Amino acid sequence: MNQITFKEGIPAFEEYKNYQIELNEDNENPFHKLQSLEEPELSFIVIDPFTFKTDYDFNLTESTIEKLDISEEKDIAVYTIVNIEDEDYNNMTANLLAPIIINTTKRLAKQIILNDTDYTTKHKIIASCD
Repeated sequence: MNQITFKEGIPAFEEYKNYQIELNEDNENPFHKLQSLEEPELSFIVIDPFTFKTDYDFNLTESTIEKLDISEEKDIAVYTIVNIEDEDYNNMTANLLAPIIINTTKRLAKQIILNDTDYTTKHKIIASCD
């Protein structure tokens, strides 16, 4: 995937708008890197949440659909930011409460915050795979 633009930035990093997802070439490894094109030191490990939480489900608001200019569901990619504390990979978590939505056709992205959900910012990834 080429450059993607977060018109509003990512929360806490609003000044950086342009990123690219560096896909992991190893098909066995579901982790990818969301790399800022404006700040080389800024990157996030991301994962497609459906790889470890197959029942992950939410609805996009009309506002998000409009802001990302989404016309077809097939144009949507979803990622969540991964958190690894103390380099203990068994305890890595994903932020299911705030997924990143990408319109892959228009290359527009937005991190949204879900309402009325039990999803958390620290959903264990390894426990979900069992």
